[in-house]
Amino acid sequence: MRRADRVVPRNLRRAATDDRRPDDRSRREAVTDSSAADAAEPTPDELRAAFFALHADLPRQGPGSDATTRRMLDLAGPLPERPRVLDVGCGPGRSALLLAAEAGARVTAIDVHQPFLDALTAAAAERGLADRVTAENRSMDDLPWPDGTFDVVWAEGSAFVMGFERALRSWRRLLAPGGVLVVTDCEWTTDTPSPEARAFWDAAYPLRTREENTAVAREAGYRVRAARLQPDSDWWPEYYEPLEARAEAADTSVPGMAEAVAGARAEIALRRDHGGEYGYTAFVLRPEGEPTATGD
Repeated sequence: MRRADRVVPRNLRRAATDDRRPDDRSRREAVTDSSAADAAEPTPDELRAAFFALHADLPRQGPGSDATTRRMLDLAGPLPERPRVLDVGCGPGRSALLLAAEAGARVTAIDVHQPFLDALTAAAAERGLADRVTAENRSMDDLPWPDGTFDVVWAEGSAFVMGFERALRSWRRLLAPGGVLVVTDCEWTTDTPSPEARAFWDAAYPLRTREENTAVAREAGYRVRAARLQPDSDWWPEYYEPLEARAEAADTSVPGMAEAVAGARAEIALRRDHGGEYGYTAFVLRPEGEPTATGD
């Protein structure tokens, strides 16, 4: 995992969503007086705290919409009457709640940020879904469940933490016979990205094309049932617009907040100027060798 010391927005997001963080003591010990402390770069813990403070209570923690979740759910079917779902990197649980309410799913939702899990648990109770949603504080690359535990592994906007290829290979074993992996990943939508977009994403999270991601999925042992580009509207009303307003109001004197705000603004500006060059694609994947479901 990349550290947040280089504040490229996606690197900062990776550091914030990864629970394997470096020890800050060596950096703290280097600060020997108050003037040096004022000039010190924020520590990884401070960057992490600032990132989550900036994103706290936003409608979403990344591009998406309930309409896109429903479309992905439709593409994933047919499913068992009460599918067992693992929601990986669930955040505050928008997808988990929808899957429990509309698909009758029994959802195990995992994340490493406890406030997200607390919010999800509270929301599930308020909606009468407490018996269908279980929130657990777990890292996505250390999953304890036996092979074949879940009918669906669901990962909206989270696979980048591990990397698309590693995530696909790691999670495949968790699928029961006839199971499906639903995962989104950011990818190039042009063969000739601009130098600005290329530089940003090469530093943050190197993107592939649709053809390259499809090949990765096949090499990881899946057949691609569907691949759909999320609409541009998924980026704005519930994510970038409220994040931009939050950045305007942020107190940049808080350690790490100036970097978090700068990262958010750079990412938003790139989307405005070059959004036609990249986007999130939703993949619906079934393990090779499994029986073909009706409609595949």
